[in-house]
Amino acid sequence: MKVYLDLCVYNRAFDDQHQERIALETNVFIYILEKVEKGEYEPVLSEALIYENDKNPDELRKLRVASYFRLAKDFVKIDNEDLRKGKYLVTLGFSTMDALHITLAEKCHADYFITCDDAIVKAIAQRKPN
Repeated sequence: MKVYLDLCVYNRAFDDQHQERIALETNVFIYILEKVEKGEYEPVLSEALIYENDKNPDELRKLRVASYFRLAKDFVKIDNEDLRKGKYLVTLGFSTMDALHITLAEKCHADYFITCDDAIVKAIAQRKPN
């Protein structure tokens, strides 16, 4: 199963684990990593993930997240069509980076786009018909 993990998922283990939700999401990330190691899940790496991670001022966190990126067997590059689709998603309420991640997940035919970003969940919920 091909999965595109939003950068917040990779970073979750570095957040305050005293918060129940964060601890649960960290456990899910660890579960996903176990599935990757068993060959059941295939994470996708993208130019957008690398770009966003490279902007992290915390050097240790940036390096650790980059080490997870090495587990990916599939790499998706950004092209002009992706930027066009991303701009459209921005008009629907997604941030620029979120829109690009969603576009790239679709482009690489990921089975799942996994995030713990409330803004993405909220933007999707607002678009769903009642």
